[in-house]
Amino acid sequence: MAPNWSHLVRFLAEEDGQVHLGQIDHEAWPDVGISLEKGEKIQAKLIQGCVFDGVVTERLLTVKELLAPLARDQVPIIRCMGLNYRDHAKEANMPIPDVPVLFIKPRTALNGPYPAKVNVPKIAQDGTSDYEAELSFVISKTGRDIPRDKALDYVLGYTASNDISTRAQQFKNSQWCFSKGLDGSCPIGPLLVSPSAVGDPHSLGIKATLNGETVQDSNTRQVNKRSRGSPDQLTKAQRDDL
Repeated sequence: MAPNWSHLVRFLAEEDGQVHLGQIDHEAWPDVGISLEKGEKIQAKLIQGCVFDGVVTERLLTVKELLAPLARDQVPIIRCMGLNYRDHAKEANMPIPDVPVLFIKPRTALNGPYPAKVNVPKIAQDGTSDYEAELSFVISKTGRDIPRDKALDYVLGYTASNDISTRAQQFKNSQWCFSKGLDGSCPIGPLLVSPSAVGDPHSLGIKATLNGETVQDSNTRQVNKRSRGSPDQLTKAQRDDL
């Protein structure tokens, strides 16, 4: 059975202190994270089942804390694409690659949305820690050799993420997995939004703020053409991959 949710959150409920999946009324709370931070009472319709077959019920639960849409034990691996935005490549003074730059983060990098804490280890406490707001997607089914025109059929939903890096470590070698894969270095969420609710994923705003200051303001239209249809570029997509 296909899931019938459109705006899914994973959260701790005030009523029982347990972790649940829920459907958020996006019209009432267009930015559920900010609303919760302001102290607003957020309620979600309980979703029975998992993200792949979840059914929205009429039972309401109060959100106490927002969590990552997926738990760490649900995520086999986090597959990432580097230099996939034209403006970011220009900012970094790096050429747009002929083929997508792929790297991975381990599941231990998965973290919740703000205000989840990010632990910066001693090796990275050199002032070079960096952030990148990203559009991420969760793979819905396993595939291999996926045609580009079928790539988005493998997307369960979209979410926001922060690609945290330690730049000093990144530029010491050609492999990025260590510098971008530290524990908690991939906060995601809070919403997981269905493809039907997102519409065109190639026309979405990407914005990051730091202490109230806008530090990144782009759009998925800026994604390199070579990076579009991302699931087919990953060669092998596994269910639950992020």
